[in-house]
Amino acid sequence: MKMKSSMRRALVLKVAFAGFSACTAQLSSAANVTIATLNGPAMLELKKLSASFEKANPDIKLNWVILEENVLRQRATTDITTNSGQFDVVAIGTYEAPQWGKRGWLVPMTNLPPDYDLDDVVKTARDGLSYDGQLYALPFYVESSMTFYRKDLFQAAGLKMPDQPTYDQIKQFADTLTDKPNGQYGICLRGKAGWGENMAYVSTVVNTYGGRWFDENWKAQIDTPEWHKAISFYADLLKKDGPPGASSNGFNENLTLMSSGKCAMWIDATAAAGTLYNKAQSKVADKIGFAAAPVAVTPKGSHWLWSWSLAIPKTSKAQDAAKKFITWATSKQYIEMVGKDEGWASIPPSRKSTFARPEYKQAVPFGEFVLKAIESADPNDPSLEKVPYNGIQFVGIPEFPSFGTVVGQAIAGVVAGQTSLDAALKAGNAAADRAVKQAGYQK
Repeated sequence: MKMKSSMRRALVLKVAFAGFSACTAQLSSAANVTIATLNGPAMLELKKLSASFEKANPDIKLNWVILEENVLRQRATTDITTNSGQFDVVAIGTYEAPQWGKRGWLVPMTNLPPDYDLDDVVKTARDGLSYDGQLYALPFYVESSMTFYRKDLFQAAGLKMPDQPTYDQIKQFADTLTDKPNGQYGICLRGKAGWGENMAYVSTVVNTYGGRWFDENWKAQIDTPEWHKAISFYADLLKKDGPPGASSNGFNENLTLMSSGKCAMWIDATAAAGTLYNKAQSKVADKIGFAAAPVAVTPKGSHWLWSWSLAIPKTSKAQDAAKKFITWATSKQYIEMVGKDEGWASIPPSRKSTFARPEYKQAVPFGEFVLKAIESADPNDPSLEKVPYNGIQFVGIPEFPSFGTVVGQAIAGVVAGQTSLDAALKAGNAAADRAVKQAGYQK
């Protein structure tokens, strides 16, 4: 009996240990997916709703690194160029995806599930995230730029916003509607330095004033009459009719100002419309009107094309799990979830079927307008005169962030009254010329 009892105890211990080992193995095999993304409303909603993804996929644990836009770009670029493998998913855009894909830094987006319906994704977004016909990121949302304005303020002042305003008209409206003693500003615009912050917007102003970053021989064109006119207009407008501290305001800061009723007009990403028209997030949701991004001497390059997208670095050790997550985050099913949770005005648009949905059309008066802006923005023909690069609000070469940020800092200095316009453009021109010379673009 003793023999049998000891054997029984040994057997129980063996089974218990085997169960514990299996449990430990299961825990250790759980994939950790670290996601680096920006602190915008749509991405914060993704983090919130991702709990349902983890519930459906208990073998995948998501770790979030939420960063301010400029910091995200620096951290993601450092991670990818140094092969550190810190991130499994990175939020990048139409600037990075084709270049990083070309260099073999990203996992190609192949063998997607049949129900993903890649053809439903807006074509300009797919094209912008591809290199040599291969897609390297899945678009989370696609945007162009547009003019937002307060219908009530315009009506009270007897003003009418055209469908396609000119910058001269924008200035007249801003002058009329500015009431600084009462905290009302005629216009809010990006002023925060950064190639993807103030320069994203400023580049469209330069484009429509007939300017360009480089001529066809890669000679910098920043210290030119076109840039002088564009930057002089932009800086003077912000100084006269913008909020205090405008040189520190990026997308998020202006979104807060506009949604709290401080701005009569704001020219920025179409993606902002989801927040501005959401009554839970905007005090002026029922007072917002919209029009095309303004033009000056040419419509070319007056509105941008961008897609915040999710990509997988080649250095990721959890590529399968990362791909499963970004496929879910950019799927039709995810769009349904946002519609039910936040309302249809707040869903991240990237699919043709989204723009066609009756619920979206009813909640979003700007839907067809936004789709038209996205589809008509042409990164391959961004300016009045010919250029050797692609990109509307950026120059599609690896060196752009370095000199683009230098130019952005100089122009922010002009807005803040710390730098003269002449000095800023001379410094920017020298930085751009130096960068492309060193990289061998100039013959």
